[in-house]
Amino acid sequence: MTSVTTMSAALPPEHRVQLMQLAREVSFEAGTRLFEEGRRADRFWIVRTGTVALDLHVPGRRPAVIESLGHGELVGWSWHFPPHLWHLGGEAMTPVRAWEFDAEPVRAMCAADPAFGRAIAVWIGLVVAQRLHASRVRLLDLYAPYGSGGLE
Repeated sequence: MTSVTTMSAALPPEHRVQLMQLAREVSFEAGTRLFEEGRRADRFWIVRTGTVALDLHVPGRRPAVIESLGHGELVGWSWHFPPHLWHLGGEAMTPVRAWEFDAEPVRAMCAADPAFGRAIAVWIGLVVAQRLHASRVRLLDLYAPYGSGGLE
């Protein structure tokens, strides 16, 4: 089943074509850190194959894995919002092939074409909402007393 947050589900075909004009193919070996929480967010990826884990720094503990992302999913949204700093960390859990995008040209394209910019903003909003929900559920699983994290 395709998530509503994948590029193919969230962006109209004409905007997918526009965005893909800026894509380049990259690959990462398992264990490669793509980005670190709090550092400069200057790019993003769409996973073609493999799995990327998103994690959250927890003082005094190992990073908590919030979500695993796979085929077609957006890795990184912090590039879209000032101050352009990563809100989470990301690591390739398996070998990953992805499309990589530099943030600045995408932001410029968003500014130049309001319809494109709105489509990107709505897509990223869907992703942020989904990630917030996943983070909440995962943190309740990890740190809340049993039974206190019921979501309705």
